[in-house]
Amino acid sequence: MKRLLPLILLLLSACSEPLPADKEIYAGDWEGPGMLLSISSDGRLYYQRAQGSSSTSLDVPIQRFEGDNIVAGLGPASATFVVSQRPHPEQGEWVMVVDGVRLVRQE
Repeated sequence: MKRLLPLILLLLSACSEPLPADKEIYAGDWEGPGMLLSISSDGRLYYQRAQGSSSTSLDVPIQRFEGDNIVAGLGPASATFVVSQRPHPEQGEWVMVVDGVRLVRQE
């Protein structure tokens, strides 16, 4: 079983569904103070956040959307990214607010 675990994790990490049509607006590379969030059209999420002396990074499939929030991870190990402002144009830029951080889509 221990030999199968890396293979199972590899297969799970490769499994992602494309973004639903009504969520395609989330796709792109988003940056804000101490946070980078990259969402691909094929349903993957890359997240990097620095807070004080600690940092967190994830590269995982998106499991689902709950309203505007994004649930991403592998199996039961998932994280919910709280989207308090969905992507929208603001003064010539695309902006959204995730986990309290204002993010701007990079062109």
